[in-house]
Amino acid sequence: MKSTLIFNICLFFYAYLIAPVFAAKQPNIVVFLVDDMGVMDTSVPFMADAKGQPERHPLNNLYRTPNMARLARQGIRFRQFYANSVCSPTRVSIMTGQTSARHRTTQYIKPESNNAGTYGPKDWQWEGITAKHQTLPALLRKGGYRTIHAGKAHFGSNNSFGALPQNFGFDVNIAGRAIGLPGSYYGTDDFTRFENGKAFRPVPGLEKYHGQDMFLTEALTLEMNAEIKRAVDEKKPFFAYMSHYAVHSPFQSDKRFAAHYADTPELSKQAKAFATMIEGMDKSLGDILDQLERLGVAENTLVFFLGDNGTDAPLGASHGIVCAAPLRGKKATHYEGGLRVPFIAAWAKPNPKKAVQKKLPIPANLLSDQVGRIYDLFPTILNLTGIKYEGSIDGVDLSSLLTGAKSKQTPTFLMHFPHSHRSSYFTAYREGDWKLIYHYHKPKTQRYQLFNLVQDRSESKNLAKSQPKQLRRMIEAMTSALTDADAQYPVSKQDSKIVLKPMIE
Repeated sequence: MKSTLIFNICLFFYAYLIAPVFAAKQPNIVVFLVDDMGVMDTSVPFMADAKGQPERHPLNNLYRTPNMARLARQGIRFRQFYANSVCSPTRVSIMTGQTSARHRTTQYIKPESNNAGTYGPKDWQWEGITAKHQTLPALLRKGGYRTIHAGKAHFGSNNSFGALPQNFGFDVNIAGRAIGLPGSYYGTDDFTRFENGKAFRPVPGLEKYHGQDMFLTEALTLEMNAEIKRAVDEKKPFFAYMSHYAVHSPFQSDKRFAAHYADTPELSKQAKAFATMIEGMDKSLGDILDQLERLGVAENTLVFFLGDNGTDAPLGASHGIVCAAPLRGKKATHYEGGLRVPFIAAWAKPNPKKAVQKKLPIPANLLSDQVGRIYDLFPTILNLTGIKYEGSIDGVDLSSLLTGAKSKQTPTFLMHFPHSHRSSYFTAYREGDWKLIYHYHKPKTQRYQLFNLVQDRSESKNLAKSQPKQLRRMIEAMTSALTDADAQYPVSKQDSKIVLKPMIE
C-alpha cells in the first residue's frame, strides 16, 4: 500500500513537470472569426498596386482597426483569401475542411425551417454538422487540446446535432447555438429583442451581463479571456475559436466609439453603427492579444484572423462597386466583394528563437498575393499541431505559404450555391487568374460570366463571348470539381423534376 502511494505521488509530480514541455511542442491556436466582415472593412490595406505594394482605398481611411494593423505587422496577410458568400457554409467548411459542394450545407441555415429556396435541393444539409462529420475541434480535443467556442455558432438548425458546439468537439461553448444573429447587441436589452411578446434570437449563456451597459462583443471577449486563462492554468494547449456575432446586423452603435464617426454626415446612421461595430471587434482582438501576453503564452500561440463571407456594410447596392470598392458586390453575391475576406496569420508575439516558431517562421508585415480558401484552415491547423485526420477533404496545408513561399500549384476556389439570395442558383469557380460564374436559371446568352481577375478585379468585363476556348476549359474544370464533390443542383423553373447540371454548349 505504501509503495503504491509513493508511486502515485511520483507519477503525479512527473506529469506536472512534463506538462509544460508537451504543451510547448504544440502551439496554442486562436481562430478569430468576424461575421460579415469583408476585405475592405478595415484600415489595413489588403489590395495591392501593380508592383504588389499595399494600396489604400477610401474605405481603409474610414475604418479604425489598430489591432488588426498590429497583428498584420507581426505576420502575413493574403490579398486573395476566399470564403463562401454566406455564413453557415463557411463555418461548416472550417470545421470539416470541405467545400460547400461536398459537405452540402450550401445555404445559410435558417434555424426554424428549411430554407432551400423554391428551386433549391430540398435535401441539402440543412441540419449542418452531424455526428458523422470529422470535425476540427473533436480532433484537437482528442490530441490533448482544450477546445473553446465563443460567440456565433450557426452550425445547424434548431434541435439538431449541429446546433450546439459542445456536441462535436468543443469542451466549452460560450453563447453559441443555432442562431445566425443576435436579437440585440445591448446588455440592457438582455442581448435580445421582443417580437409579438416573444424573445427574438436571444443569445444564451450571458445572463450575468443582462441589464448591464455592456456591448455583446465585449461580453464575449471577457468570457473568452477567462477560458484561455483556465486552459493556461491547467497547463493544456488550447484551441480558442473566437467567433463574433459582430459585425452582422442589427447595426447597433457601440457607443464607446460613436464619437469617432460623429462628423461624417455622408454616412447613414446604419453605416456609422457598422463602423463602431468594426472598431469594437478590433478592440476585442487587442484584448485577446494582451491577455496572451499577460499569461506568458503569446510566443507559443498562433493567431488566424478572418471573415466568414464578404462584407454586408450598409453602403450601397449589393451588386455594385460601393461597399467593397474597388471590388464589386457584397455578401450573398457571386462577385469578389461577396467572396473575399481579410486573412492574417501571425504569432501573437513573434520570437524567431522560439522552437515552435522555428517550425513555422512567419515573415513580418508581408502582403502575399497567394490564394487561400476557408477550407484550408482544417489541414493547416491539424498539420501544425501534429494531429492526423482521415477521409476526403478539399483543403490544403497553407504552412509553406505562411512562410512567404509561392504555391507550386495553380490555385482554385469552388463556391456552390444552388439556392436563392442576392445572387441566386449559381456556381463560382476560380482557377489561376480566371473566374467563371455559372448561372443555372438564366438563358444561354446570359448563363456565363468569365473574368480575368488580374486584369479586371472589378469584374466589369465579361469575356465569355470573346474567350470561347477559355470558357469551355473553365466549365469543364468546374464540372469536374462539382462531380468529384457529388454536388447537389437546383431544379428547373419549368419542371421541378429536372435537375439542372452545368452544360457545355
